[in-house]
Amino acid sequence: SCKSCGDNKKVDVVISTVGGTQIMDQINIIKAIKEVRTIKRFMPSELGNDFDRVHAVEPTNTAWGYKVKVRRAIEAEGIPYTYVCSNCFVTYFVPNLGQSGLTALPRDAVSILGDGNAKVVFVKEEDIGTFTIKAMGDPRTLRKKLYLRLPANTYSFNDL
Repeated sequence: SCKSCGDNKKVDVVISTVGGTQIMDQINIIKAIKEVRTIKRFMPSELGNDFDRVHAVEPTNTAWGYKVKVRRAIEAEGIPYTYVCSNCFVTYFVPNLGQSGLTALPRDAVSILGDGNAKVVFVKEEDIGTFTIKAMGDPRTLRKKLYLRLPANTYSFNDL
């Protein structure tokens, strides 16, 4: 448990990587961090956009709303944090061109939202991990959002 880690002062940073259906379970992590009072930084499971700045349609809006609730709970408790806004996972979107339910490139047709010219930043998962590890000890990222916007990885659907 987080309490036993805090009592032994062996944990400085908590990095959460829970999936979509467990996002609200991070409230329990927040409570444990507040209880032990030795954690120097919490990096919640963000996995994507800056959820304070996006406007989505349902059901995505509800899912992202949970992430905003977690952020507000962290801030209300005064817990030191860093939010990693990683944008799109390259291995999630590129292998199937963002076509839900497919595991390979589509052969006949591709659904493109809008005109296909909106730019998206694609980031390799291992790069997200590298930036997260570097950020966890960097005082410049404390109580801030870290945006991973790699210019060389920015493409539209039409570009792909």
